[in-house]
Amino acid sequence: MATAAVTCLLPVALVAGAWWVTALDGVLADRAAGLSAGAGRALARPGREVARLLVAQRRTTLAADGMLRWAGVVALVVAAVLGAAVVPLGWRAPAELSVGVVWFNAMEVVAWAAVWLVGWGPNSALSLVGGYRFVAQGLSYELPHMFAIITAALGAGSLRMSEIVDAQADLWFVVWMPAAFAVYLLSAAAMAFWGPFDAPLGRDVAGGAAGELSGVDRLLFAGGRRLLLVAAAAVAVPLFLGGGHGPWLPAWAWVPLKALAVLTLLVWSRHRLPIVRMDRWAEVSWIVLLPLTMVQTLVVALVTLAVGGVGR
Repeated sequence: MATAAVTCLLPVALVAGAWWVTALDGVLADRAAGLSAGAGRALARPGREVARLLVAQRRTTLAADGMLRWAGVVALVVAAVLGAAVVPLGWRAPAELSVGVVWFNAMEVVAWAAVWLVGWGPNSALSLVGGYRFVAQGLSYELPHMFAIITAALGAGSLRMSEIVDAQADLWFVVWMPAAFAVYLLSAAAMAFWGPFDAPLGRDVAGGAAGELSGVDRLLFAGGRRLLLVAAAAVAVPLFLGGGHGPWLPAWAWVPLKALAVLTLLVWSRHRLPIVRMDRWAEVSWIVLLPLTMVQTLVVALVTLAVGGVGR
């Protein structure tokens, strides 16, 4: 019964997180434009946007492959939901997999394919450029991202999310794995093509991968992108922020609070950091971030071996 309740709670939590992302993003955009909006208007903004897209007329391009486009849009949403399924909401995850870390990484690869299909399906040059930009972005961030999440798994000696949380009962991993945590946040934004990694939807390519989407298609794509950001922020909690561990509050309260804090940081970064060019990002990722995460993984491995040796 408890597992069923947690499973039912997952989509509600994801939608609430996506709602928060849209509302906060709108508030920050209004402030940057010198406008002021009340809390009620900010919270109602996502609802108005959903209603607008639901009634908008769907358009298509000449010789478009509607099946591929639709498959990509749906796959983006599904990848986000399935990726978040291994996050312990308190002490229990909807999907308690022994390879939870690997599962989450696999869902990221599904997101790669989804965005590329969305770019390919409309039979539009600019849309295809956006799709390929995301693939190039993914190839740049994936290795540092993999080393970052494997570092957390190495520190716990397990790929199961709940066991990684248990290993942080005395000390959160973010304290002694700061480089891995920082790289994970960067790769989380890149995974959701958010903030400085918005090039796949760039204005210079008329909206890129989403340029030819409208109506329900655009709604699902935008929602999937935000759900992906929420899932990535939520996974940071069991990997680096101690999961449900914390004073005073119960475990089920700490997880959403920590995820909300990570989400707020990621949304804020969109309005403070410029969009990074693909070539610059690839250079930084391969020359700086990859060696940094490898060194961090090596340090964690040595510490883990030393502690294990002392224990024996």
